[in-house]
Amino acid sequence: MIVPSIDISGGIAVQLVRGESVAVEAGDPRPIMERFSVVGEVAVIDIDAARGEGNNADLIKELCAMGRVRVGGGIRDLATAMEWLDSGADKIILGTTATPELLAELPKERVVVALDAREGKVATHGWRVQTDLDLIDQVRRLRDLCGGFLVTFVELEGGLRGTDMSRAGEVVAAADGTPVVIAGGITTAEEIASLDDIGADAQVGMALYTGRLSLAEAFAAPLTTDRNDGLWPTVVTDESGAALGLAYSSGETLAEAIEARVGVYHSRKRGRWLKGETSGATQQLIAVDVDCDRDTLRFTVRQEDGFCHTAARTCWGEDQGLQRLDRRLRDIAVAGTAGNTARLLADGELLAAKLIEEAGELAAEGSAGRVVEEAADLVYFTLVKLASAGASLRDVELELERREQLVTRRGMTAKEPS
Repeated sequence: MIVPSIDISGGIAVQLVRGESVAVEAGDPRPIMERFSVVGEVAVIDIDAARGEGNNADLIKELCAMGRVRVGGGIRDLATAMEWLDSGADKIILGTTATPELLAELPKERVVVALDAREGKVATHGWRVQTDLDLIDQVRRLRDLCGGFLVTFVELEGGLRGTDMSRAGEVVAAADGTPVVIAGGITTAEEIASLDDIGADAQVGMALYTGRLSLAEAFAAPLTTDRNDGLWPTVVTDESGAALGLAYSSGETLAEAIEARVGVYHSRKRGRWLKGETSGATQQLIAVDVDCDRDTLRFTVRQEDGFCHTAARTCWGEDQGLQRLDRRLRDIAVAGTAGNTARLLADGELLAAKLIEEAGELAAEGSAGRVVEEAADLVYFTLVKLASAGASLRDVELELERREQLVTRRGMTAKEPS
């Protein structure tokens, strides 16, 4: 699959040729991140930090809040690595400092080791210093200590001349099951598909910035189908992962969906189908990904109104659970209807008192049945509080996901009552 890349120098997105001269200045990286993030993780490299010429840390932290980011460039010690893992980076990319000693201090699955090589020998310091270290030997030495490799063929980087498939195969074989991402010279969808066939992902920058390769074309390159019509089954889910229905995508509708970030599909009866074009039940495409067999897509969407043609939330009827309750309470907050929920929304003091009351009752209970009942009360009042603030249960989920990524933990102590 593709890993789009954003290299940053002086606060702007750039593309370098062979790690040296600037060939492309793409401007503000924020809209680029917004566009790239729909297809998954984005590699963001701080060129200045890698060279020891300042950094773009504050800007990159903004990008981490916009999507899934693997951050590289200038991470040379444990403290910096931990700071990035706590600052929202899904993964960090370590270069020459990726020693066995440092790797042992970090969560293995969140560390990618970057090995930049010219003619099979590792280059360091932003590709400016050549070493005698053999690339394949380094892969073998570190493969059990990290969650993946990013191997850049520096002599090909930015040249739009294709990558070295033979050497990429050697790297994958040496990695022996540890994920590998190849960068340097990748220009065509065929190369991305070939890399996928041998078990490697493709990190692509220059070809995307110059228009030689579209984001949709790069994403679709490894996809397969055994259907006679060439379509891909597409599972449509909401932001919390609940299935809304099943649709189908063609190459044309997938490209439109990725570029316009909307829910557009291929109807087997009508052809192109833009969800909500006539009903108003529109979709914003948040993410698209592919299953392990490369033959089924998943669209994660922000759905307005019901997904089904019957106006139900899903094609299996109305959904259930906390997400449904959360939406109902937020609808009441917007509509201002009568009832107990509306009263709580209008009376902040009453809502605060009920939250304190229910939290105390939950804390005092011990039997499973009573704990469930009191927890249900507290969850209800908590969702009302969220609705009153214009927030949602999804916002809470995202905050919990952010906290799960933290590697630095605070001690668990009780606060003194105020």
